[in-house]
Amino acid sequence: MLETIDKYYFEDLGLRNLLAGKNRSAEIEKVIENSVYLHLKNLGYKIFVGTLPCGEIDFVAQKNNSTIYLQVAYLISDKITIDREFGNLLQIQDNYPKYVVSLNPMIKPQDYKGITHLTLRQFLTIDEF
Repeated sequence: MLETIDKYYFEDLGLRNLLAGKNRSAEIEKVIENSVYLHLKNLGYKIFVGTLPCGEIDFVAQKNNSTIYLQVAYLISDKITIDREFGNLLQIQDNYPKYVVSLNPMIKPQDYKGITHLTLRQFLTIDEF
């Protein structure tokens, strides 16, 4: 069963960066996740954080009786990261679209076991899923 938990995101990333101080680079994953959240919100999605028995789904986004699932990572650079980010999505047994968003492109394939990988730049240019 997929449940939700609360997370909080900044509406203004500039304000977030000001409050984070000089340690901003250590929190790049949080900035990327916040950017994905803001884009989904701007597209009109209701956004939740999903929990699985052995993991978390960063975003469960719903709009017009449709659902998409998203995982967010800084870099997809090794098998451990691929297993973690794609593995959580593979646990979901429905047919709604599933995405992993990161800063870097995967070497190949862009589609991993039915889950689409997008760079953050690609994701931010999508205006409808």
